[in-house]
Amino acid sequence: MSLFDNPDEHYMRLALGEARAAFDEEEIPVGAVIVCDGQVIARAHNNTERLNDPTAHAEMLAFTAAANRLGAKYLTDCTLFVTLEPCVMCAGAAGWTQVGRIVYGACDPKRGFERVGRAMLHPKTRVEGGLLAAESEALLKAFFQSRRSPGAARLADNEGPAQPTQQETIQQTT
Repeated sequence: MSLFDNPDEHYMRLALGEARAAFDEEEIPVGAVIVCDGQVIARAHNNTERLNDPTAHAEMLAFTAAANRLGAKYLTDCTLFVTLEPCVMCAGAAGWTQVGRIVYGACDPKRGFERVGRAMLHPKTRVEGGLLAAESEALLKAFFQSRRSPGAARLADNEGPAQPTQQETIQQTT
């Protein structure tokens, strides 16, 4: 598939690549790409664990990178492609950036912003959900299955992620 056949799918596949990078880093696999005038100006994936920052969601990191790249705080001519429906925090940030369009993959019925409505977004922001949703969902399911089942298959190499020992778990909680 070329960029010209279906640009939205192309950009969502780039976001899925970011989500796979998050998976490999044992982060919740969510990826985001921001496109302006047909060019990727920002890409990010979740980094909450690595940065020890609960706000380091893919969307938040991508908004910051895009604003820095453009030298402007408003992203009105941009589209956010994200593999999972943004949470309320990220949707609020999308409202502040006035991003022109949001395209997301999998729905998030527990934490997604759609459950509380679109009022937090800029009134002109267009939203489309469900693009490559099955691929996004499969990646998320594989991640959470690997966290619950020691020795579960890793995404690429059939090696389960390192599970913390009891001592490591105790050290992490103190």
